Amino acid sequence: MVNRLADAVSPYLRAHAANPVDWFPWGADAFAEARRRDVPVLISIGYATCHWCHVMARESFSDPVAAGELNARFVAIKVDREEHPEVDAAYLSAASAFTDNLGWPLTVFATPDGRAFFAGTYFPPEPVGGRATFRQVLDAVADAWENRRDAVQSDAARVGEAMAAAAAAATAVADLPDDRALDGAVERLAEAEDPQYGGFGTAPKFPVAPVLGFLLARPAGRELAHRTLQRMADSPLRDPVDGGFFRYATRRDWSDPHYERMLYDNALLLDAYSTSWQQGGAAWAERTADGIAAFLLAVLRRPNGGFASAQDSESVIDGARVEGTYYRVAPEERARLEPPEVDAKVLTGWNGFAIGALSRAGRILDRPAWIAAARETADLLLARHRRPDGLLLRASLGDRVSDAEATLEDYGGLAGGLLELALAGGGPRYAAAARDLVDLCLDAAGEGTCPFETPGGGDPVLAATGLAVRVDPSEGAYPSGLSATAAAAHTLYLLSGERKYERAAREAMRMVAAQAPEVPSGFGASLSLMSRLAEEPEQLVVVRPGGNGAAGGAGDGDLVRVARRHPAPLVALVTEQEAADLTADGFELFAGRVARDGLPTAYLCRDFVCRLPVTDAAAL
Repeated sequence: MVNRLADAVSPYLRAHAANPVDWFPWGADAFAEARRRDVPVLISIGYATCHWCHVMARESFSDPVAAGELNARFVAIKVDREEHPEVDAAYLSAASAFTDNLGWPLTVFATPDGRAFFAGTYFPPEPVGGRATFRQVLDAVADAWENRRDAVQSDAARVGEAMAAAAAAATAVADLPDDRALDGAVERLAEAEDPQYGGFGTAPKFPVAPVLGFLLARPAGRELAHRTLQRMADSPLRDPVDGGFFRYATRRDWSDPHYERMLYDNALLLDAYSTSWQQGGAAWAERTADGIAAFLLAVLRRPNGGFASAQDSESVIDGARVEGTYYRVAPEERARLEPPEVDAKVLTGWNGFAIGALSRAGRILDRPAWIAAARETADLLLARHRRPDGLLLRASLGDRVSDAEATLEDYGGLAGGLLELALAGGGPRYAAAARDLVDLCLDAAGEGTCPFETPGGGDPVLAATGLAVRVDPSEGAYPSGLSATAAAAHTLYLLSGERKYERAAREAMRMVAAQAPEVPSGFGASLSLMSRLAEEPEQLVVVRPGGNGAAGGAGDGDLVRVARRHPAPLVALVTEQEAADLTADGFELFAGRVARDGLPTAYLCRDFVCRLPVTDAAAL
């Protein structure tokens, strides 16, 4: 048996390399082998820090008997959902035809041409609560393939047709919501608030950072957002030692969390807590933001400057892998234990979220070290994750890069992060790099119905199977590729005045405008951008005297300190030389912006019409 996973970039795939299963990585070779043998395909999707993925690997994929049956009657494909999010999204959509209990590990059975005909999640090795065992499922699926092939093919065709119809319905164009409709979305979220413990709904309970960002953007939603953030900060969802937040809680009171800690959650929550402090000055918000940043920089940050995807929920204690024990012991005892491993792969889009959060929070809270860390990560991604033709790569591990195709999430997430870095004084070249990424997405779309498409066409195997989703607008724990790219485009408009970016942002949001106000829990980032689009643009530029260099430091005067907390949707802290460089690059907002009388000078603008510059904090 050939070991095809031992040298994978994905730590999740390498963790399965020793299984007796004859795994294939995602790719055309697996489907070609299934066609050659005329057998169905098992597609097992998970990620390295997923607890139940570990469990199923130990119980079933390490079982020689189950593996032997799997090898004899199927071609088995192992997929890291973080490395191939398009694959995960496509098969999650297909799996929804068979189960309402979606999650990971995701277990999908497909024809040799990739069309799903049965799916589930975790299957135990022994019967539990009426749930079929993994081997029973293998037997049933193999029997259906061998003896009821026509019915299987028919089911697969119907699932494909339903997916296509759902994708079309999910992006039906509608008018953007006005303030009344946006506040109606706030009311729906308020109705879902847990009045006793905070958060939304009962259990399981997630931090839903994009939703909190939307609430913070709406005056009617800020009290709810601050209340939710404070309760989360005081809850078992946050590790009081390392400062990071766990992925979700299984109980209504935020207790009994699943202990994996994700980069995207903590990056977006850093942004939310710094914004909460900006709006209210609460000490708990600043303290929580400092804790999250400490976790990012001490635990997830890699020696090369990138950020790891996540930290595992399990650790090895007394020779056994256990979930959560490391986090439940006293700090002094924890110091003697081996911490849970991190999934060290660096994902472009998620690192873009981290760059943006560290830059914006660093500007608001005056933490120059955070901006410096964001700059180091940006330099790594632009050097290693960007090809000579400008297209992005999805993932890397150390000095190796994955062959996984970049997604729209990567382009939008990185572009947005680079823009925040430039606005925080990280350097003007990052704004130009962000514009290049957004322009690639605009060019890839051509005259299509969506203004943004993935440059390079996305995953070729999905395209060949007909399962590729051109635009996936779904959100949850972090922004979709559509909303992230549209938000970056809108920021480019506010910096350059080029209407093509504003038009593209509006057209993108029109694709989700019918759904988002009605289901706000699933469209937080889109609603945040719709809120910005509903307002007259406001921009604040503060220009310091001097050359290039990161804005921030102990020498800031009162005007800069006031500017850090200014509520304008776009705040730029730059030096005089940086303003000149940005102007030369076509960012017209900075044209003529100089430091008056050698003092930091503020320019407050509405839709590019600026008031007279001021150098006094009280005047600002």
